[in-house]
Amino acid sequence: MSTADCTGLADQARALTEGRTTSVALVREALERIEATQGTINAFRCVRAEAALEEAEEADRRLAASRVAGDQLPLLGVPVAVKDDTDVAGMQTRFGCRGEIAPAAKDSEPVRRLRAAGAVIVGKTNACELGQWPFTEGSAFGATRNPWNTAHTPGGSSGGSAAAVAAGLVPAALGSDGAGSIRIPAAWSHLVGIKPQRGRVSLHPYTDAFQGLAVIGPLARTVGDAALLLDVSAGPHPEDLHRPRPVHALAATRHDPGRLRIALAWRPPLTATRAAVHPEVRAAVTGLAEALARLGHHVEEARPRYGLIGLSFVPRATAGVAEIAALHPEPGLLDPRTHGAVRTGRRLGGRALRMSRAREARQHRRVGAIFDAYDIVLTPTTAAPPPRIGTFDDLSAWRTDTTMAAACPYAWPWNVLGWPGVNVPAGFTRDGLPVGAQLLGPESSEELLISLAAQLEDDQRWYEKRPSLAPAGSAPVEQ
Repeated sequence: MSTADCTGLADQARALTEGRTTSVALVREALERIEATQGTINAFRCVRAEAALEEAEEADRRLAASRVAGDQLPLLGVPVAVKDDTDVAGMQTRFGCRGEIAPAAKDSEPVRRLRAAGAVIVGKTNACELGQWPFTEGSAFGATRNPWNTAHTPGGSSGGSAAAVAAGLVPAALGSDGAGSIRIPAAWSHLVGIKPQRGRVSLHPYTDAFQGLAVIGPLARTVGDAALLLDVSAGPHPEDLHRPRPVHALAATRHDPGRLRIALAWRPPLTATRAAVHPEVRAAVTGLAEALARLGHHVEEARPRYGLIGLSFVPRATAGVAEIAALHPEPGLLDPRTHGAVRTGRRLGGRALRMSRAREARQHRRVGAIFDAYDIVLTPTTAAPPPRIGTFDDLSAWRTDTTMAAACPYAWPWNVLGWPGVNVPAGFTRDGLPVGAQLLGPESSEELLISLAAQLEDDQRWYEKRPSLAPAGSAPVEQ
């Protein structure tokens, strides 16, 4: 059986359990697909072909034994990918940067959990430099391209993970989200992307990454696959600062969400731009709102009271960039725009940063007041369809920031709050470019969001649409 016959995470796990395929076959085909598309899609920073095949062989031996014993790990033998900012023992964590960096000595906590579930990690996917931008391009690795239209970006910063899943190279992948970096590429690649509650998936060996803005979460073609990967990767490390109560994501996909009150919020928080929703994005999200109403939910326009939440985001984001940039052994290799963010982060890293963190409780109360009247907030994930490759080339730091703020004004407030959100596919523009919508909830509301997303998926059946690919090119460098 080829991955064309069982493309989903749960599908592949089931096929392995039932003996209809082998881990070696699935991993080898994933590696072949990565190699064949690297010249066009460029989803991977590096692959671990030899090690992955050895692990697949061991997985097949364990699968054979488990069929006798009747005890099997949930992802035993299934190939998955992780983002370039995630530590995998023996591999460099470049996080989209140029230069040589010492290989990680140990797996990060989510990678440890993936391995404990039996998953085979085939490689690390491309990310923009230090995860700062909603595109995945850079001098370190070139441009990662959208499988739906290779003239356009898949988004960022988890663009490599999104492109790998959308192109069918792996059934699911982990990304990270500090300002929409899971939800934006999920929207622009026709995927489900879950930004979980802060602390749901451990960041260890890092703590409170990007001053509490960043989280790790899954990208997949279906809600069920994203929920399965979330369940497998979730859980605290003993040294974690944030330890939310456990949730059961996969079980939530089987729950009826009930009749919900949904606030359709078109106006984003105040930014330094005149962000306007592209007409085709508005039409797609309106169609999704109408589908929710048809499913029995009460949907009406409303707006969270964001206030000046951007004044809390900027110090935290730039201080986070400065902290991560300080770990790079050759800072002179970093993008000039990164140096600008570092300077800003250092200026704001004292009193302004402390005040921005101290405001969070008040922001929870102000923004969270909308959940007194509504259960879920629905917004566009982005204001625009995916830009063309090169749109941000040669822009100054200020022009880069304002251009991306205009295209992506909706996602980042939920990083300030630390609350969960789920991108769901909303449709396509006339040119065939994917766009998405966010389902947003209060603290630890993943189960409700996932339940609603699963109901919507049953109605919309977005997983039936896949991009056509023209594989070409060579494999990324193996470490």
